[in-house]
Amino acid sequence: MIISPIQNRDFDEVLALNTASVPHVNLIPLEQLQWFVAHASFVRVARIDERLAGFLIGLRPGTGYASPNYRWFCAHYDDFAYIDRVAVAEWARRQGIAEALYAAFADSQPGVPVLTCEVNIRPSNEGSMVFHQRLGFRQVGSQETDGGKKEVALMEKAL
Repeated sequence: MIISPIQNRDFDEVLALNTASVPHVNLIPLEQLQWFVAHASFVRVARIDERLAGFLIGLRPGTGYASPNYRWFCAHYDDFAYIDRVAVAEWARRQGIAEALYAAFADSQPGVPVLTCEVNIRPSNEGSMVFHQRLGFRQVGSQETDGGKKEVALMEKAL
């Protein structure tokens, strides 16, 4: 597996994988992916044998990102590394892709006290909850989003 910064040539594959991962992540248009590339502190892809296996987008406080989940962490923490989205291709699951991407993000943010993210409670993403708990994340809050259509567990892991 090779983890590397996203390139323009990766955009179509990343957007397709993101779309295939809904409802566990929200849809994003090309313009938002381009915004992430310009403003996020971490946008990486993981490839196995040159095939896109997964990607992760991570942010730090102060980007102006409008996500209510990101804003929750901004309101409750002075410093954090926020995982906005991670997606792993179906063929690449259970090969340590997400865990490697999380580790690469954490390693790229020296001195940050916590890694944060959210996991869907409604609609349920039980596999993601189990994954995050196994990595040492704990729930520190919850909130409804999308006009009550979704509920998320707000999670943190001390670094």
